[in-house]
Amino acid sequence: MATVKEQLAAANQSVPRVDVAEAQRLIAEEDALLVDVRDANEVAQTGKLAGARNISRGMIEFRADPELSYHDPDFRPDRPVVLYCASGGRSVLAAKALQDMGYRRVHNLGGFGDAAAAGMATEPA
Repeated sequence: MATVKEQLAAANQSVPRVDVAEAQRLIAEEDALLVDVRDANEVAQTGKLAGARNISRGMIEFRADPELSYHDPDFRPDRPVVLYCASGGRSVLAAKALQDMGYRRVHNLGGFGDAAAAGMATEPA
């Protein structure tokens, strides 16, 4: 059994980290799905990046699996996905879970605060 630290290290080796400019390019040019994996109460307090879908870390696999009733049709294995959370830990684990499900174009943006400070627009939850 791997510790959280080991899981994070493995996920960070597998999932590419993107900066704000690349995330914005993926969204604008490749129709990337922007996903905030923080819990709803966190998003309610701070807002989210403009256009992001809030799907908590605990629900990501359920929303991404087309065989489940919880499936969100915005998740498609051929569509790029950019994920973020508060600091980058949950988002990289969620991205690795998507990779394990066959999603190949997943990216970790890192933390909400850093992305907002770097110029990504925000909106209320």
